[in-house]
Amino acid sequence: MYKFKAQQTILPHEFFLPFGGKLNPENHWCKLAELIDWGSLESRYAKNFKDINVGQEALSVRVAAGSLIIQNRKNLSDRETVQEITENPYMQYFIGLEAFTYKAPFDPSMMVHFRKRLGKDIINEINEMIANPKQDESDDEPPQDKGTPAGKTDRIKTDAPEANQGKLILDATCAPADIHFPTDIWLLNNVREALEEIIDVLHSPHIGSLKKPRTYRNKARKDFLNISKSKRPNAKKIRKAIGKQLRYIKRDFSIIKGLAEISPLGLLNKKQYQNLLVAHEIYRQQSEMFLNKKHKVEDRIVSLHMPFIRPIVRGKTNAPVEFGAKLAISIVNGYAFMEHLSFDNYNEGTTLIASVENFKQRFGHYPEAVLADKIYRNRDNIAYCKEHNIRLSGPPLGRPVKDPELLRQQYHQERQDASLRNAVEGKFGEGKRFYGLNRIMARLQTTTETVIAMQLLVMNLEKRLRSLFIQIFKVLLKRYFRFIQPNNIWVFAADFD
Repeated sequence: MYKFKAQQTILPHEFFLPFGGKLNPENHWCKLAELIDWGSLESRYAKNFKDINVGQEALSVRVAAGSLIIQNRKNLSDRETVQEITENPYMQYFIGLEAFTYKAPFDPSMMVHFRKRLGKDIINEINEMIANPKQDESDDEPPQDKGTPAGKTDRIKTDAPEANQGKLILDATCAPADIHFPTDIWLLNNVREALEEIIDVLHSPHIGSLKKPRTYRNKARKDFLNISKSKRPNAKKIRKAIGKQLRYIKRDFSIIKGLAEISPLGLLNKKQYQNLLVAHEIYRQQSEMFLNKKHKVEDRIVSLHMPFIRPIVRGKTNAPVEFGAKLAISIVNGYAFMEHLSFDNYNEGTTLIASVENFKQRFGHYPEAVLADKIYRNRDNIAYCKEHNIRLSGPPLGRPVKDPELLRQQYHQERQDASLRNAVEGKFGEGKRFYGLNRIMARLQTTTETVIAMQLLVMNLEKRLRSLFIQIFKVLLKRYFRFIQPNNIWVFAADFD
């Protein structure tokens, strides 16, 4: 059962503190609570409940989303998040409590349900509201008289399409999952151990009546340790060890097939049954690579317990291959938007057209320029940008121009675009250094997507807080200073008067 509570908000000074005093309304958690429109999230969040009037009352969307924001902003585990909320009255106000409580507001296991219920789609909707550019409109430059009669410009209406405005920055990165660096021998050993556990479960009803099948698990474990503890095993030894593990696994599959005739597979729990299905596919892939003497296979599984993870070839010096989700984002006015997220490797150049169309849907017009690296400069993207009068960063196709002045202008434009494109690299660095984008600790595919979307949301919230501070500074600047247009300087108001 779910009851709508987002509208029942209180102000910071109304939050009850049993030890006396009041909350500071200028605290960053109080400011963050004002930035999010909690009421608009209620209807989407309530759809996760089949019947909102039956069953135990669920926690509100403010508790769910607020707890996830706290977790990703502080880079905490589930237990640490609940502990921080229990100790901090500002965090309790942020998640919608009306008074400080010494007890934990919920069990740490609820964090998993919060990630499942929200999902990346709902979080991306919150992100769209937070990064609305209309909220950031301010006079960045001093007022100038352009000779236009007052009130005339706003009343002019035209059917002509709005001109291209703004810059769209595109790039992609990998958000690595928290898994052991996968090797064939390590993966096969995990599969073998999972199958031996399944054999024990299926044989348990027949203990005393049937002899337990021989799996040679001790010998298989010894063979695995002999190769895994070797400092520099050659290719011949590795191949021999992989062949042994494959034969052990094949024997286990035949034993499970025989036990399934006398023991129902219903004895297995959900995790064991999933491991059985994934183990079949891993065995098929590893057998194909072993027999054909190759090291690549389509949709290669690198983790038994996280079968959705795929190797992402990035070509970086420190990590040429990463294992996780590939994330393509766009940066507009310092805000990050998720454009495409997939666990399969893809060419990020194919996301440019969709990203530009999303830009037009958000802001009502096409961008003036798209700043991206060379992989985005394919013929389809260049033709699309030319059709919509969008400048795509980078040198034009064909031979370089011979005019030295034009060549100098192109080189200057490339340098300027490269400096502006550093914003997306800085955004990746911010997420991986402070918010855990360098290692996603979630274990499920849906929760992994939620965590990645939440980290983008947290970074945009931080950007919104900085924008509010700048706006307040500008208001104070205009209140106490005057701009002298001929000299282009600001003068203290008392001296000006």
